[in-house]
Amino acid sequence: MTMIESKLDPASACFRETIPAGDWWVHEIKKGQTLRILDLEGNQAADTLFFDAANPSDRYSADRTIQVQRALYLTAGTKLMSTEGHVMLEIVADTCGRHDTLGGACSRESNTMRYDHDKECMHACRDSFIRGAQEWNVELTKRDITCNINFFMNVPVTSTGELSFADGISAPGRYVEMKAARDVVCLISNCPQLNNPCNGWNPTPVEVLIWD
Repeated sequence: MTMIESKLDPASACFRETIPAGDWWVHEIKKGQTLRILDLEGNQAADTLFFDAANPSDRYSADRTIQVQRALYLTAGTKLMSTEGHVMLEIVADTCGRHDTLGGACSRESNTMRYDHDKECMHACRDSFIRGAQEWNVELTKRDITCNINFFMNVPVTSTGELSFADGISAPGRYVEMKAARDVVCLISNCPQLNNPCNGWNPTPVEVLIWD
């Protein structure tokens, strides 16, 4: 894990907003701006997608990002790649040390398959991504709600290649910071999941800050 603290002062941020537990957030990050996602109370998963602001069909690619980094987990120094092979952002500071991009986003359907039929009615990240896309008012398809980043989420890969959802490795006040290499739109679902320990069984708010 690579831990690098930021030199940016929250008081100088040009934008900051708290995303309530289980809510969504969509916002454009201009080239050269820095985005921080702050885990306010600890152990909260922030499911995140990025889209090229000028060409939303060019979106964050988990497989290209893994291939370029030759690493399964994201941390300081990781370049977040797009489906067309462009660098979208680079992680420039990270006090958590490791973030998942394999586990995907929870959905009402996956909650039913993984946990129980009566979990279908529970809100899930895919719902939040859809609501965020509607708020952005850009035409996206099911293909565009794709493999995402799970900031602060701990998804170990077992020796047999399986994924397991484990207790988080984040803590109150830890953050990840990214500098945009192009104009991007960030779509966050502040995960509402209650059926596995990704949120410590208790979803909590996160904060987003942007610096010019």
